[in-house]
Amino acid sequence: MEKLVIVPTYNERENIEPLLQRLLSLPHDLHVLVVDDASPDGTGEFVESWARNQPRLHVLRRPGKLGLGSAYRDGFRYALKNGAEYVFEMDADFSHDPDSIGEFLRNASEVDVVLGSRYLNGVTVVNWPLQRLILSYAANLYTRVVTGMPVKDATGGYKCFRRRALESIRLDRVRSDGYAFQIEMSYKCWRKGFRIREIPILFVDRRAGFSKMNRRIIWEAVWMVWRLRLLDLLGRLE
Repeated sequence: MEKLVIVPTYNERENIEPLLQRLLSLPHDLHVLVVDDASPDGTGEFVESWARNQPRLHVLRRPGKLGLGSAYRDGFRYALKNGAEYVFEMDADFSHDPDSIGEFLRNASEVDVVLGSRYLNGVTVVNWPLQRLILSYAANLYTRVVTGMPVKDATGGYKCFRRRALESIRLDRVRSDGYAFQIEMSYKCWRKGFRIREIPILFVDRRAGFSKMNRRIIWEAVWMVWRLRLLDLLGRLE
């Protein structure tokens, strides 16, 4: 299991089958871990049944909707336990193009964390309402100003970690979710001296299902950047 793509799911039955077909057909010998939060639409059951005949497909079924950050933490533990060297975060809704994985891997051979950026070369976002786009862009500007982290898209969810970067972070001390989780993971890697590189991606709004964005996720990110900065100044960032 050299390369593992972690895909958290909650009610993604419409998207998950074509996504898995694309990922497993790529010429990178990828393994895929679906972390399902007891989806009422049967996403977990479907993936579990398919995994019985597909050795590169794995599933973690959790007892309820525990959140994106929690799903990735469990996924990271699974990846480290099973020897993965390259560990991807990826949305289940085709917002992230599976064909970009080759570019991630090429860059990950030179750095420790590769971030897929929507704002590296202008704005590369398709089908988002203007209000959502302004919110996202402003959140990233705010994060850059408060933390000093030289990243244009700290809230993006398409990224690749080298094993050594993940091993350096105490996952039990990462408690954030949503936008805040993405910021926290990248910030901790950066402050530990790991090399981060952004690459441009085209982000396309989900083609089926509903966004999980809500006000709690937004406010968590607003406060998280100050918490990270304060912990860093106090020498308590882990």
